Amino acid sequence: MKYLVLAACLAAEPALAADRLTVMLDWFVNPDHGPLIIAEKKGYFAAHDLEVEIVAPADPADPPKMAAAGRADIAVSYQPQLHLQVAEGMPLRRVGTLIATPLNCLLVRADGPVGDLSDLKGRKVGFSVAGVEEAMLGAMLASAGMSRADVELVNVNWSLSPALLSGQVDAVIGAFRNFELNQMTLNGVEGRCFYPEEHGVPPYDELIYVANPDADAEKISRFLAATEEAVQYIVNHPQESWEIFASYAPELNDDLNRMAWRDTLPRFAHSPAALDHGRYARFEAFLAASGLSDGKASVSDLAIDLGFSQ
Repeated sequence: MKYLVLAACLAAEPALAADRLTVMLDWFVNPDHGPLIIAEKKGYFAAHDLEVEIVAPADPADPPKMAAAGRADIAVSYQPQLHLQVAEGMPLRRVGTLIATPLNCLLVRADGPVGDLSDLKGRKVGFSVAGVEEAMLGAMLASAGMSRADVELVNVNWSLSPALLSGQVDAVIGAFRNFELNQMTLNGVEGRCFYPEEHGVPPYDELIYVANPDADAEKISRFLAATEEAVQYIVNHPQESWEIFASYAPELNDDLNRMAWRDTLPRFAHSPAALDHGRYARFEAFLAASGLSDGKASVSDLAIDLGFSQ
């Protein structure tokens, strides 16, 4: 009988609590964050003993700072920005990849006067973020035998597609090919993208997971394993995964997000922990050549290769 009592007591003991982990998004929830939402809704985080809190920032500039300060375990950020933040001394490292291809593009109206990059000469180009976007534009123009002096730059803040639709500018750099391009279509105007990686800009990871170098690597490895399972589910079940994602919040279930989901799906990192060392070295050299960094950061200064250590 005493063994039965002991067994009953053991069975009544509460299960160990899952490890808590806070992820700061780069922006409000959108299809770019699909693997995070699917990992939560499908129980992949829980299966890896994680309780993940997904937080949208009040200010999109805050997430990297929060991660660097240890006030968030992980932040969603951008590879191009990481290079500049590390150069400024921010204690931050890439620990995983969310979107493994560029999303940025130079967007024009399909029915407008710009049929080729050379047609931009003497025209207005809108932008939102100085620095990296200007460097990308400079490289793209150079591929067509021009320089930034050949165009007029106009800061349109975040009104990229409206500025293009209204005729305020002839093109915009910084438009996302999975969002602004679809916004144009929904407004009854077809757009056309010129892709940086096809015009002089080295390929890069658009969205990455960043953390303080002293963050818990084992816990982050479990997080990446869960998001990898989520990506596998998304690829295998695109319609079902869209329905799960769209049910996360009522405002997600609209035409723009549905179209963006379709266009984002093939760009999710299939192996989030894997690190392409050459990609980070080449982009560091690109920024140095553009005068935005001293080019001294090594790949180990920029990223932690958790895929190699697993």
